[in-house]
Amino acid sequence: MALAEPRKSAVQPTWVERIPAIWWALLLVLLTMPAWANDFILFQVMGWTFVLGMIALSLMFLAGYGGMVSLIQMSVAAMAGYMVAIFGASGVGDISMGLPWWLYIPIAIVIAAIFGTVVGALAVRTEGIYTIMITLAIASAFFYFTRQNYTIFNGYSGFNLVVPPQLFGVDWRQPMPFYYLTLGCAGLCYGAVVYVSRAPFGLALQGVRDNPRRMAALGFNVTAHRVASYTFASVIASIGGILLVWQNAQIAPGTAGIPAVIDILVIAVIGGITRPIGPFIGALIYVLLRTFSPDVLLAFGLSGERFKLLVGLGFLALVFFSPDGVLGLWERWRARRARRRDPLTGGEE
Repeated sequence: MALAEPRKSAVQPTWVERIPAIWWALLLVLLTMPAWANDFILFQVMGWTFVLGMIALSLMFLAGYGGMVSLIQMSVAAMAGYMVAIFGASGVGDISMGLPWWLYIPIAIVIAAIFGTVVGALAVRTEGIYTIMITLAIASAFFYFTRQNYTIFNGYSGFNLVVPPQLFGVDWRQPMPFYYLTLGCAGLCYGAVVYVSRAPFGLALQGVRDNPRRMAALGFNVTAHRVASYTFASVIASIGGILLVWQNAQIAPGTAGIPAVIDILVIAVIGGITRPIGPFIGALIYVLLRTFSPDVLLAFGLSGERFKLLVGLGFLALVFFSPDGVLGLWERWRARRARRRDPLTGGEE
């Protein structure tokens, strides 16, 4: 009697096949955008989108995976920007030290990460609205400190002529190089968040978010995980802050003002605070409204400064209909479409 042949195991798909086709299409569009988009779109719209998206991504990591809504992320980004201006070169030669780029960039990231870690060590001892209030209070204190300190932060004027170094003979503040620079940094930060969220630390952090008492009973240090998440988020925010000061070629106390702090929260919530792609979607929506809504308002005889009214109304409407932001609307639309296709399985195809 012939033996039955062993059952062949299913071929596991490669990592390339596991990535949806829409992601490859999006990557192709982003990589080829300089071929069909003008300099304004590359530098002002997309570059600013990636920068704000990275800062909002740090907030998404804390809120989405750690359950901690922090309003200090823009202040951390501004701290990194200030350190670049202080330790690097700027138009304020009396304060700036003029160190080489390979020295002042790591120094800026480390100091900003330490600042975020210290704030996190204070904030993790509170929960809910108290975490929001203590981080908002520290952000406000940082704003007024930079505004009134002239010895280190040059007070109200801040620093100007803060530009990226010309590496490999490339002026990285030109539209195309700056676009690819911000795109590359945004991609690395996004990949880092996705990787960490699936690593043991990220999984433990999500467990702390859901049930800190049970995680503590299992032997996990809840406070240490929360503080470490602030450190990781601060590194991401500091990278966005460095790119922000390079884009504007200046930094002033208004960079970390209360409106800017709130804008980061709005960006994260609009896009969706539960997934890493959400902050970049929210940043794109915010930048488009910030850039083009004043022209629309002027066309109707209204002041262009009222663009934040449109942002606020859109934010309220979106939160009312979809607490998960734009991604929540997308998921609901896909669920309804699936139910229409196969109502007997409840939407599962």
